[in-house]
Amino acid sequence: MERETMKIRLEPVTVASRAAVERLETAPGQEGFVESVAECLAEADRRRCWRPVGVYDGDALIGFAMYGFFWEYLPFGRLWLDRLLIDRRFQGRGYGRAALAALLERLEREYHKKRIYLSVVEANRPAAALYESFGFRFTGERDTHGERVMCLRTR
Repeated sequence: MERETMKIRLEPVTVASRAAVERLETAPGQEGFVESVAECLAEADRRRCWRPVGVYDGDALIGFAMYGFFWEYLPFGRLWLDRLLIDRRFQGRGYGRAALAALLERLEREYHKKRIYLSVVEANRPAAALYESFGFRFTGERDTHGERVMCLRTR
């Protein structure tokens, strides 16, 4: 689908949408690249700094993302785009790129931070290439799960 015809929107995961969001799945072979949506939502329930959102094209639920700001990273804290999953049925259509653009726009608008961080599994080259195409660069750090940390300087 052409990005010009996509109507990407990000909506908070609610009690009403949670079951549908939890049914989103990765494609075969991608299971280790991102936690299940149920695991992500459980983490968001425990740590209120997380903002889980459904990714929609019009009325169709096509994916899931989660972001949050963490003061633990002193002195300035860190804004993390921690999860981005496009359901297996919608992959290969440009939705990952469109969703990432919408997420970055939202993060810049809501948080006004100079840097946005994310982490990527070493073997997930397609995701790393997507992030690099938006200007993310590897920092040399690894997160608590051993994933490679990337950073985007927004200003």
